[in-house]
Amino acid sequence: MDSDPFDLVNIIAEWLRNLLLSWNLSADLIDVILTFIGAAVVATMVFMVFIFQIWFERKAAARFQDRIGPNRVGPWGLFQPIADALKMITKEDTMPRNADKVIYNLAPILAVFSVLMMWAVIPFTKNWIGTDLNIGVLYIAAAGSFGILAILMAGWSSNNKYSLLGAFRGVAQLISYEIPLFLSLLVPVFLARSMGVNDIVKAQDGMWFILFVPLAFVIYLISSLAEVGRSPFDLLEAESEIVAGYHVEYSGMKFGLFQAGEWLHAFTFGALAAILFFGGWQGPFVDQYPSLGLVYFLAKTMIFYFITIWSRLTFPRVRIDQIMSLNWKFLVPLSLLMLMGIPIVDYFFKASPWRWAALLAFNLVLGLLALEYARRGVKRGRRPRVKFEPRPVAVPPKDDEAAA
Repeated sequence: MDSDPFDLVNIIAEWLRNLLLSWNLSADLIDVILTFIGAAVVATMVFMVFIFQIWFERKAAARFQDRIGPNRVGPWGLFQPIADALKMITKEDTMPRNADKVIYNLAPILAVFSVLMMWAVIPFTKNWIGTDLNIGVLYIAAAGSFGILAILMAGWSSNNKYSLLGAFRGVAQLISYEIPLFLSLLVPVFLARSMGVNDIVKAQDGMWFILFVPLAFVIYLISSLAEVGRSPFDLLEAESEIVAGYHVEYSGMKFGLFQAGEWLHAFTFGALAAILFFGGWQGPFVDQYPSLGLVYFLAKTMIFYFITIWSRLTFPRVRIDQIMSLNWKFLVPLSLLMLMGIPIVDYFFKASPWRWAALLAFNLVLGLLALEYARRGVKRGRRPRVKFEPRPVAVPPKDDEAAA
C-alpha cells in the first residue's frame, strides 16, 4: 500500500484497530467491527450525496429555465433539502386498506438497498475500496437488479390498477434495457482482462477506454438513462399518463425512499461511467498522493451526473413502443455486433502497436453504419403526407323536387 500523509481513512482505521486491541478483543472480531463501521460510513456518505443532489438538481433546473431556485433556507438555499427531508418525515404515512403490508413496506427499503449494495465495491481511490471482489462487475449487475424487483413489489402490493400498470411498464422497460447495458459493461471487462472494478481502473493507467471503445460508452449512456428512468425514458412514473406510476399509493418517508433510490441510481451510474470508461481515480500525481484520486473520481462522476440532469431538462418523453423499438431493434443488435467484433479485432492486432487504433476504427465504422441504418429506418417509418381533399356532401333535394 502506498504511503500517503493525507490518507485519513487508513490512519483512522489503524487508530481504531489499536484501540480495540487494547480492549483485548480477538483479531477476527475487530475485523468484523471495522467492516460494519466502514459500511455505515459509506452508507452515510451516499445519503449525504442524495441531500446534495436535491439542492444541485433544483439549482441546475432553475438555471436551465431562467429561474433562481432555492435561495431562502440557508445560504444559497443549501438547507432547503434538510427542510424537505423533515417535511417528508413528518408527513402522514398512509397505506391502502387491501394492500399486502409486508411487501408494501419492504419495496421502498429494497429500492434503496440495491443502490447501497453497489457502492460496496466502488473504488474511491487506489486504497479506499469497501470490498475488492474479483467479480465486481458481475456483483454490480446483480445488485442493481434488485431495483426492478422493488418496482414490481410496489406496484403489485398496492392493490391499485394504476400502480400495477406503472409497475408493468417500468419492469418491461428496465428488463429490456438491462441487456444492452450489461453487454456494454463486458467491453471494459474484456479490455482489462478482469471483472474486478479496481483492476479495470488500474488497466486505464495513461489510456482511458473511452478513447478506444466510444461506441460502448454511448450504448452504456443510453441504457443507463433508461435504467434510471430519466427523460426521455421516464415511463416508470409518467405522471401525465398514469397518475404517478408504481409508487402512487406511497406517502411520507416511503415515498422519499423511492425518490432516494432513483436519484442515487443516477449518481451511481455516473460513478460507473467514470470507473469503466474514464479511468476512475486515475489522474496526475495519484502515484505520489493516492488520496487525490478521490477528487478525480468525484469530479468525473459529477460530470456524468450533470449529463443526466441535462437530459431530464431537455428531452420530452417518448412513447413506450418507441422506447422498446429503440432497444430491441437497434441497441441490442448493435451491442451484440460490437461484443462479437471487438474480440476478433483484438485477436488479429494483439501483438501490434496499432491495436488500440484498430479498436477505435472498428468502433467508428460500426457506429457510422448504425447511424445510417437508423436514418433509413426513420425515413421508412415516416408516413407519406396525404393531401386532404374534402368529400362531396350530398345536398338533400328541395321540397318541390321531392314532390316531382
